[in-house]
Amino acid sequence: MANKISSKKKAKKSIKKGQVYIQATYNNTLVTIADEQGNTLAWSSAGVNGFKGPKKATPYAAGIIVRNACDKVKDMGLITVDVFVTGVGAGREAAVRALHANGLTINSIKDLTPIPHNGCRPKKTRRV
Repeated sequence: MANKISSKKKAKKSIKKGQVYIQATYNNTLVTIADEQGNTLAWSSAGVNGFKGPKKATPYAAGIIVRNACDKVKDMGLITVDVFVTGVGAGREAAVRALHANGLTINSIKDLTPIPHNGCRPKKTRRV
């Protein structure tokens, strides 16, 4: 008698409100969509979507990344999001615009980019 392996079906999540984290660096753009507790629902990056080299940090790539991530959570019923942006890359504005274009209502946009308050000690001066 063969052993039967029973597989449990994954229950579909029904989430109305979530959070979107956008990390826009000079070299890449990353988008993570999470629920209110911070559990990741979907993520996407420029490399995953087939962009290579300097094209990864473009505003066009950011729009494609957001569309890809939104498609993954479309069936979960996500309606409103709070957006948290980190970094100074070219894709930060385009990513927020693409969220709205993909049918998500944006409650708030918060910039979490770290800013040094006087920063690190500078290197000693070079003597020749």
